[in-house]
Amino acid sequence: MTAAAGDAVESNLAGGFRITPPGTAPGPFVFASPHSGRFCPADLRARAALAPDALHGTEDALVDRLIEAGSDHGAVIIAGQIGRAYLDLNRDPAELDPRLIADVPDGPLSAKVSAGFGVLPRLGGDGLPLYDRILPLHEARDRIARIHTPYHAALADLMQAAHARHGRAVLIDWHSMPARVNGGATGPDVVLGDRYGTSCTTSLTRDLRSAFERLGWRVALNQPYPGGYSTRIWGRPDDGYHAIQIELNRGLYFNESTREPGPGWSRCVSGLQRVIAGLCADIA
Repeated sequence: MTAAAGDAVESNLAGGFRITPPGTAPGPFVFASPHSGRFCPADLRARAALAPDALHGTEDALVDRLIEAGSDHGAVIIAGQIGRAYLDLNRDPAELDPRLIADVPDGPLSAKVSAGFGVLPRLGGDGLPLYDRILPLHEARDRIARIHTPYHAALADLMQAAHARHGRAVLIDWHSMPARVNGGATGPDVVLGDRYGTSCTTSLTRDLRSAFERLGWRVALNQPYPGGYSTRIWGRPDDGYHAIQIELNRGLYFNESTREPGPGWSRCVSGLQRVIAGLCADIA
C-alpha cells in the first residue's frame, strides 16, 4: 500500500524534499517530482503584492499526488517541498542570473537563465519580476546549499542504492506543463524527454510512449522538453543509470484558474496507475 501521510515517510522540509519508500520489494525505479513543492520560506523577500500565479504558476501542482501509485510497485518517490519561485531543483546550481544576483562570475548564460528562469528564478509564473531588489551572491549560494544540494545528495543516494541492488537504476522525473502553449494552442498530453535518445534505452522510451498512447493520450518526444538537469546527470545508460523526463499536460487533471483538481482528475490518476503498473512490471 502507498504510505499514508506521516507513515514511513521521511520529510525534510529544511532540506526541501520528502521521500516515500516503496510499499513492496524495492525495484530499480526512483520517481522524482522536483517541482511539486508550494512552500516559500520567508527569506524569499519577493516584491509586495505578487499575484498567486507569480509564486505558484510554474510549479508542478499535484504531480506528487499523481505518482503515489509508484510506491505500490516498488518505486521510491522523492518530491520537492519548496516552491519553484524560491529555488529550482531541476537546474544546474551554476545557472545563476546576473540580472538578479550581484557579483555572478563571468561566463556564458544558458537559455533558461537568459529567459529569467535560472536556479533562482528572476521571473514568476506570470512572466513578471519576482523581486524589487538585487540578491547578494551569498544569499543565492546559501539557498543552493540548504535546498538544492541536500535534494540532489538524497537523489544520488537513492539512485546508487537501486543500482547496487539491481545493477541498474531508472529515474523517472515527473513534471507538468501548461494546458495551452504557443499563444493558446493546445499542447500534447505528454512529452517524453530522453535527451534525444541518449539518457535511457530506446525500449524504455518506446514502452512509455506506447503505454500513454493506449490511454488515448497524444505523446510528443523531446519537444519542447528534452529533459532537464536531473535527466542530464543521471542519464548514463552505459553506466547502468537511466533517466527520462515526463511532462504531463495540466489540462488532463488540473484547473489552472482555481489551482485545484479538475474534472479529469480521477481519469488521469487511473490512467497513470495503469502506466506505472505496466512500466514497473516490464522492468522487473
